[in-house]
Amino acid sequence: MFDIAWSEMLLIGGVALVVIGPKELPGALRTAGQAIGKIRRMAAEFQGQFNDAMREAELTDLKKQVDDIGNSIQASTNFDPIEPMKDFGATDASKPAAADDKAMKDAEATLAALPAPEFPAPVSIEPAPVAEPAPEEKPKRRRKTVATEEPAVPTEIAAEEPAAKPARKRKAKAAEAEGGETA
Repeated sequence: MFDIAWSEMLLIGGVALVVIGPKELPGALRTAGQAIGKIRRMAAEFQGQFNDAMREAELTDLKKQVDDIGNSIQASTNFDPIEPMKDFGATDASKPAAADDKAMKDAEATLAALPAPEFPAPVSIEPAPVAEPAPEEKPKRRRKTVATEEPAVPTEIAAEEPAAKPARKRKAKAAEAEGGETA
């Protein structure tokens, strides 16, 4: 739209910084941006209305041309509308033939003599009672017993010896990793 180079924009920004000041510059830029946005929206709305008016004018001209062409074709052909179809089998188009009238009365009499159809009585189907399954009893969990490898020490010997902490056994994976031996 406007041919403004970067050097000119830098010059305008420097002048604005000096004239407006650094405190009020962000507010002024925000206000200027909002004003430019409003101007762009107004320009887009005006352009849309202008395009709509042009389309309507073109459609009016196009409709006028189509009407003119239709009138000229109708005037040149002088075409009559299609006449309604006539019944060539009957003697008079307003009255049906006598044979057809007799056949119609015979069919109505036959239908009237037939008995009315009988419909079966409605059957009610009751669902069978469903027995609820008995809840299954869950087996009770048993406590795991810890097996000790050390034999039980008689109480007489245990009283004589001082109480020492039992040696902890190493886990199998740790032992394999160190030396490949399991305890």
